[in-house]
Amino acid sequence: MTRTGKARTALIIGGGIAGPVAAMALHRAGIEAAVYEAYDSTADGAGGGMTIAPNGQNALDAIGAGDLVRAIGTPVTAMGLRSWTGKDLAQFAPPSRLPSLQFVWRADLYRAIYDEAERRSVPIHHGKRLTDTTDTDSGVTAHFADGTQASADILIGADGIRSTVRPLIDPVAPQPNYAGLVCFGARMHQSGLPSTNGVMYMCFGKRAFFGYQVFDDSSAVWFVNLPHVLPMTVAEAQAIGTKEWMRTLQTAFADDRTPALEMISRTDPRELLITGPMENMPRVPTWTRDRMTLIGDAAHAASSSSGQGASIAVESAVELARCLRDLPYGQAFSTYEQLRRPRVERIIKLGARTNSNKTAGPVGRVLRDLVMPATMKLINPEKMAWQFDHHIDWNAKATPLT
Repeated sequence: MTRTGKARTALIIGGGIAGPVAAMALHRAGIEAAVYEAYDSTADGAGGGMTIAPNGQNALDAIGAGDLVRAIGTPVTAMGLRSWTGKDLAQFAPPSRLPSLQFVWRADLYRAIYDEAERRSVPIHHGKRLTDTTDTDSGVTAHFADGTQASADILIGADGIRSTVRPLIDPVAPQPNYAGLVCFGARMHQSGLPSTNGVMYMCFGKRAFFGYQVFDDSSAVWFVNLPHVLPMTVAEAQAIGTKEWMRTLQTAFADDRTPALEMISRTDPRELLITGPMENMPRVPTWTRDRMTLIGDAAHAASSSSGQGASIAVESAVELARCLRDLPYGQAFSTYEQLRRPRVERIIKLGARTNSNKTAGPVGRVLRDLVMPATMKLINPEKMAWQFDHHIDWNAKATPLT
């Protein structure tokens, strides 16, 4: 096949969220796709919680998979911002014409998507750690650490922020940077606190950032972004142990007049998730080379502060499939990037600004808490709607942009 031909087969590297969604979208587009995951087993039970925004739900709806999220999710009707003193700084939500954000546990979302991909006969191969690729006039071949290989018309890197495909496309591609925060979370089956009535609160603590939501049955989720000067790996953070981290977190929130200390103190240390360092991904200048391209965090990793990481990854997976359905793969790749890059980079910048608020010093905290309420009152909610009110028309034909 030449670059003027349409792709009929695809290899997808990465079996997290974006990879199986891309495979389902490609199958819907009439393109045979298989997923290759480095780990030997599935990721059942791994990960904390996340929100799937209206735009992410819309992208899944485009391939008939939106109900997967709604079946396992809990609505988040608004985001509330609070200071360490307990003062309400602001509250915002998507426009009422759009569906609510859905809070999901990553493990539940992973399993739902994995089962749906299996139901749609999407092959998912485990224990396939990519080591190299070979690109020819007739296709691309992936070489795996176990000595096996697989070939197709194109290869899609959906292998996350530490992508193996990214440096194969561009040997000088950037690597993630430490954002100065170590992250934790926990699931509480009984918090003993009243429901927050659909509001997820984000508390800018005196020493750390605390987010939480209490559900109607008194179960709850909380998460922490703890400033930490020296970078550490997930393994290094986990080696410190849950009991020591629980003591550290209790100290960090000892002076805050929010539910943070109470919720952390009531949490069984065995329920603590040590998710490790928060990392920022610099702008990736090259998404595509020859028969290979990137989606999701491999191309555009948004900070967890944006609440959009999974949603824009799903958008990109679906949009790429639509482009490959209608265009020769060379044009499809370039059209996909033109469609996606401006939007995802705008969302990434928004998340980066939120991160800067989380690490504010004493003076910065005072200024933030004084300025934010007045600033938020001046913001027209419709001006923020662009990130949520994003629709992918699956039936519209993809055309090259000029």
